[in-house]
Amino acid sequence: MPYPANHCETVRKRIVHAARRLFNRSGFEAVSVNQIMSAAGLTRGGFYKYFASKGDLYIEVLSCFFTDPHWENQWEGIEIDSNAKCVAPQVVRAYLSRQHFENVEASCPMVALPSDVARADSKARRAFETVFQAMARYLQRDLQNRDFRGLATAQAIAALCIGGMVVARAMEDRTAADELREACMALALQLGGWGTTARGTRRSSRSASI
Repeated sequence: MPYPANHCETVRKRIVHAARRLFNRSGFEAVSVNQIMSAAGLTRGGFYKYFASKGDLYIEVLSCFFTDPHWENQWEGIEIDSNAKCVAPQVVRAYLSRQHFENVEASCPMVALPSDVARADSKARRAFETVFQAMARYLQRDLQNRDFRGLATAQAIAALCIGGMVVARAMEDRTAADELREACMALALQLGGWGTTARGTRRSSRSASI
């Protein structure tokens, strides 16, 4: 029986999703191709039909909400209304949410993998930069702070979101970690001119899992 027309695309996505979960949990170096393919329910032999190396797969894993409209999340209760007049503050709240903090396997790769990227080759670093700049441009569209409307402000907000989550995840004291997340959220919202209320978000037609 022949495979369906979208078979290759479906298998590729399974490999990427399995790798993202494993990389987020254990880091790039600690995860083998065998582990990735096993988690995807596939055999190692099929890996190289889709990717030249684990490094090439790593670059694709770095894609996320801002570069892939079909990127899906598993954050219970976190949604974004992409048809709202102002989406950026919803993104900030989702990114620094308790759900994102707790769901390590479904993390945005920019939170889970920055140290791996720093040690990687130039292709991986460029991929990381592409996603970061896409996030910044996405936030820049909705900036409402009259004094700070440029790309640099949006980059600072993106760095607050990513760095705040990285540091919070590294803290042993959960109360301190939560306070840090809330502080970063309030400051990011204020910098964007969106107020400081850390309201929850609901997704309508696009993923909030970034």
